[in-house]
Amino acid sequence: MAQMKRTVIVASAMVALTACAPAGYDGANPGAAEPVAVAAAEPTPSAEPEASAAAEAPVADAPPANVDLTEQLIGKSVARMGKVVTDQDGWILYRFDKDTADPPASNCVDKCAEVWPPALTDGNPQLTGVSDDKVGSVTRQDGTRQLTVGGWPVYRYIGDKKPGQWKGQAVGGTWFVVQPDGKKNLSCLPKGTPKAVAPPADSGSNDAGGSGYSY
Repeated sequence: MAQMKRTVIVASAMVALTACAPAGYDGANPGAAEPVAVAAAEPTPSAEPEASAAAEAPVADAPPANVDLTEQLIGKSVARMGKVVTDQDGWILYRFDKDTADPPASNCVDKCAEVWPPALTDGNPQLTGVSDDKVGSVTRQDGTRQLTVGGWPVYRYIGDKKPGQWKGQAVGGTWFVVQPDGKKNLSCLPKGTPKAVAPPADSGSNDAGGSGYSY
């Protein structure tokens, strides 16, 4: 009887974990990766010295506690725009023409990064619709790691007020929605050259450009 009770408990736990998908998780995508919680539920030995040393190894690369991470990259097609990449919450991601892909490098810092928050990572994003050989990371000036797609660092845009918007498309003639292969999506371009929204009013940035931000 005790054995049967233990089996029921384990089965219930697995159902609960499956239901606890990450925010923005689309259950209709059969190729979606398993939630992180499932992997974390696996028992890990702690008595082995080697295991303890291995567990401590990644700590040096861990991001600061107050950094918001992009836990998923999701490649999909949306109406009008076509192929895009979003994060786990559905925010569309962008690339910047003043960055470089070979080698990967980000040139969006200070006030620019306040308007275009970099998609930061701990090195293990879950991928859906984006090939793992297209995804990498680059170390930023502040020591955080930013996700790259096709070598290009990727960002969100604070001018997008809800998931699925792409108000950052063609801003300054240098920002474009990124496709799952890292290329610019040029399917839906606005008339003229949109200007970026201003950095947050409470910004503490030391950017020498001041209010002249123009990215």
